[in-house]
Amino acid sequence: MPRLPRVSGKDTVRTLKRAGFHAFDQSGSHVYLHKFDGVKFGPRVTVPVHGNKTLAPKTLQSILRAAELSVEEFIELL
Repeated sequence: MPRLPRVSGKDTVRTLKRAGFHAFDQSGSHVYLHKFDGVKFGPRVTVPVHGNKTLAPKTLQSILRAAELSVEEFIELL
């Protein structure tokens, strides 16, 4: 399994949008995204965006788990 990339919240939101997610809300520094598969909305994914601060590895891992993306898929979309 490849290592998790060191990315900011902004980069993570941009990458999730490339994967088909849409931002539907923002509360403070947290952006909420979800994916519509034509029938229903997928799980909500919350990404903290604190300027260009790098996300903690466990936070990114949690985001990828919620988005149902593998590390390989995420890296391809970067």
